Amino acid sequence: MTIRILIADDQAMVRGGLRMILEDQPDFEVVAEAVDGVDAIEAARRLRPDVCLVDIRMPRLDGIAVTRALAPLKVIVVTTFDLDEYVHGALRAGAAGFLLKDAGPTLLVEAVRAAHAGDALISPSITVRLLRHFHPAGEPQSNPLSERETEVVQAVARGRTNQEIAAELFISLSTVKSHLSGIQAKLGARNRTEIAVWAWENRVVPGGS
Repeated sequence: MTIRILIADDQAMVRGGLRMILEDQPDFEVVAEAVDGVDAIEAARRLRPDVCLVDIRMPRLDGIAVTRALAPLKVIVVTTFDLDEYVHGALRAGAAGFLLKDAGPTLLVEAVRAAHAGDALISPSITVRLLRHFHPAGEPQSNPLSERETEVVQAVARGRTNQEIAAELFISLSTVKSHLSGIQAKLGARNRTEIAVWAWENRVVPGGS
């Protein structure tokens, strides 16, 4: 099965470099390149790629606005700068990943595969470090989840993959996926990143703010 990818970046050299890395994979196909946010949205809506790689700083519309506009398409936000404000904005917009441009070819490929599979969206270290900064606006919302669903949410908020969650909770991978579907429905979350944000904002994670 081919994973169809869109690359949006205003620098031709960056687009070319990303394309070269991605198309080295036998099951990856770059179906479009875009030079700014408006072009990215138009191309993504027309071609419906499986994963979009979107630069955070682009003319006309930035990567966060593009991510928000393209939901529920899977968007990985790419940036040169590891700034909390960028990551927070990307996560709140529903990004399916956050990647630094110097992350290297291996991590780029892993990020695309993970986003496509709905699995590990951003590296656990970045997930935990940045999600800890989400502070509740007021009192935490009431928790509508079962005890087992809460355990799954806590694991997601710590950056665990589906396989890791299954191993930690001694349940099957299909059961993890079933729980995640139910959790998304209960929370109105578009993806697991939004589940993690909800968990940190509502102090569901032990030791969270």
